[in-house]
Amino acid sequence: MDNFPLHKIAISGPTLASMIQRFSTSYGAVDGLLFGDVTQITPATLSDESSTSTDSDSSTLVATITGFFCSGTINSFYDATGRIELQSLRRVLGDEVLTRNSSLIGWFSGRRKTHLRPSMREFAVTASLSSETQLSFPIKNAVNPTKLTPCVFLVFASPPVDQTIHTNEYRAYQFRTATWSFEPKSMDIVNLGPAFRGHYGSFSPNSPFPSLTCELRGSPMNEDKEEESLKLTKKVAKDQRELDMSAEGFDVSRLSRLMGSEATNYTNGLEDLYEKMLLKIENLARQVEKSSSKVLEQENHNRKLKYKNSRSAVQQ
Repeated sequence: MDNFPLHKIAISGPTLASMIQRFSTSYGAVDGLLFGDVTQITPATLSDESSTSTDSDSSTLVATITGFFCSGTINSFYDATGRIELQSLRRVLGDEVLTRNSSLIGWFSGRRKTHLRPSMREFAVTASLSSETQLSFPIKNAVNPTKLTPCVFLVFASPPVDQTIHTNEYRAYQFRTATWSFEPKSMDIVNLGPAFRGHYGSFSPNSPFPSLTCELRGSPMNEDKEEESLKLTKKVAKDQRELDMSAEGFDVSRLSRLMGSEATNYTNGLEDLYEKMLLKIENLARQVEKSSSKVLEQENHNRKLKYKNSRSAVQQ
């Protein structure tokens, strides 16, 4: 029995963070089981028209990971050759959990300083898990009653080369029994429940909103707006005059010609303006220096006068 192709694999942010934390704090390689469900989602195309058509062929399968079980070691539910041991599954999870096999959708593996791709051992474990028909579970919201076997596989790994920043990488796969191979799948990290996302497929309004003219003629509110607009225009004109004066005849409107294809023709004018501004700043700095020296000289003179006055007062 071939597994139907999954469109993507969804997992909540806290669940993924918990899995990464469990892997990063372990002493070595780990493995575990993935729990969740596979849902058939048919995106509803919302329209302004009264008749809405639903295309069953556009439905997709989304595997949602809702929980996991980490053994803290490897070979927790399979032997050295990668064959699934149901007795080990019962010992790890318990009979009650195993009977509710609709939630067992796959497994994961975490290893350090290795490449981010499935190994031969992981291939054998996934193939053995997908061939266990007694672990099959139904697809939710399926038009026709259909079942899947656990086919989701997640691999976690740290880079083979030591890095300054601690990094953990992950990748999701679906094992296809027909081609006997792994298919990479995209992972959606959702922080809200993914159940509602299928209802927001695409929306395109067919009737645009008409243009509405909202004019208030003769009302006090409209008069206040006109008065404020007039004040703003006067203020802008005043600021424009002050800018023109500071630029020494270089009209500010000419600055727009310094952009685009005509910029090379007006570069000299801008350089002249820049030299004049530097000359102004230099003259202003000299004036400030002269005034500061005069102030210092006046302060010294006042200090001497105070000293003379204090001595004459003491002698008297």
